[in-house]
Amino acid sequence: MGMKNFSKAKGFTLIEIIFALFIGALLMSAIYLTMISGQRSSMGLERKVAAQQDVRGALEIMAMEIGMASYNPNFAPAGIWRNPPTVSPPCTGVSANQGGKGIQEATPTSLTVEMDIGESSNIGDNANEIIRYAYNVGNQFISRNTNCGGGQPFLGANPATAPPGTRTVRVINNTLGINNGVGVPAIFRYYDARSPAIELYPDTSPNQIPDIRRIDITLAVETDEVDPSTQQRRQMIYSTSVLLRNHAID
Repeated sequence: MGMKNFSKAKGFTLIEIIFALFIGALLMSAIYLTMISGQRSSMGLERKVAAQQDVRGALEIMAMEIGMASYNPNFAPAGIWRNPPTVSPPCTGVSANQGGKGIQEATPTSLTVEMDIGESSNIGDNANEIIRYAYNVGNQFISRNTNCGGGQPFLGANPATAPPGTRTVRVINNTLGINNGVGVPAIFRYYDARSPAIELYPDTSPNQIPDIRRIDITLAVETDEVDPSTQQRRQMIYSTSVLLRNHAID
């Protein structure tokens, strides 16, 4: 009786098997695409977080070093401050602008700060006592020069010379129209101690350098990570203000 029932049982037809395989393939494809999308989102988020950390870290370093401008713990007399890297003889030559103290260059795109961190009453005889930041507008990157040792890329490689595959971060202040108060592309803006503070322009009026009490730093960056929703490179803007306490001491 059992054998007769078994022999009468019907199996799946070829069409049913093909349909089942088709449905299974669709489900597997959907699962695969979901996994790939999740993986890409995760990788994109990781790269975005890494870029944010890089920019924030760079901004913190700049703020810390610029905040040390004019540090002169021994109150060494005039003659301690040196020429910036842009003036000959650089770094070793005694600056003619001793009144500028530890700010020997201040433009919207470049800034040279000096500090006697070795407490030797000399500038440049210890590492990192003369620091210059410069924004290359054409190639959109920032360089950092210490004690006239040559400018080095500070926030990612130079996009114009970086080898293929090198992660770069473009500083796009000029592209986004981030300027100072007179329309010049800027990463640095300078203010005095008045309330409300008045913006200074020491690049055209060097006699204003002694009056600088606050420097605003703004970094607008474009990473090599493409936003999947817009298919455009991600852009971020970070800024901070630095109070120059040492520069205010007479």
